[in-house]
Amino acid sequence: MKISIGKAAEELGVSRDTLRRWEKSGRIIVERTTKGHRRYNLASLLGASPRKNPFKKKTIAYARVSSHDQKEDLKRQTQVLESFCAAGEWSYEVIEDLGSGLNYNKRGLRSLIRAICLSQVDRLVLTHKDRLLRFGAELIFSLCEQFGIEVVIINKTEKPTFEDDLVQDVLEIITVFSARLYGARSRKNKKLLDALKEAAENL
Repeated sequence: MKISIGKAAEELGVSRDTLRRWEKSGRIIVERTTKGHRRYNLASLLGASPRKNPFKKKTIAYARVSSHDQKEDLKRQTQVLESFCAAGEWSYEVIEDLGSGLNYNKRGLRSLIRAICLSQVDRLVLTHKDRLLRFGAELIFSLCEQFGIEVVIINKTEKPTFEDDLVQDVLEIITVFSARLYGARSRKNKKLLDALKEAAENL
C-alpha cells in the first residue's frame, strides 16, 4: 500500500521533516509520482523487512489508576516499573493512564495498541494484570503474542480473592457512572454515588 508523506507521518507518529531526513540518509526508500509527490510503502515502513526497519523496538511499561484521587498510587506504580526496567537494563518508556479499567478508549491504551501494531514494542511490563484492563486484557496479550512481544507481569503471583475482585469491579462501574452523573452537577447524584462507593468498600 502506497501512502502520502502526511499519512506516513501520522501512521508512524513522527514529523514530515523526520521522514525527509530518513529519506536523505537512505534509511527509508521513497517513490515519486509523475508530479513529484512522495509515496511511501506502508508495509516497509511498519517493518515488514527487519533490515529496512528504522525503528528500534523498546520496552513499554504501562501504569493505570481509575481516578484523580489515586495519583499517589500511579506514582508508586511508575516507580516500581521504572526500577524493574532499569534492573533489566532495558530501553523503556512508561505510559500512564487515568481512567476506568472498563474503558477501552483511554489515550494511553490507544497509544500502546498503536505501538504494538507498528511493531515498535519488544516487551510489555505491568505491575498487575488488571492495570491494563479489568476485562479483556487477554485480547491485548493475544495481540502481543501475534507480534512476538514478551509480556511481563511483576506481581502475577498475587491472586486476589473473589471478594476483592467483586469490590474492585463494583468500584470500577461506579467510577464510570460517576463521570457521567457528576457532569449534571446534581448533589443528589453525588450523594448517591458516594454512598454506593462506601458500601462497596465495606463489603
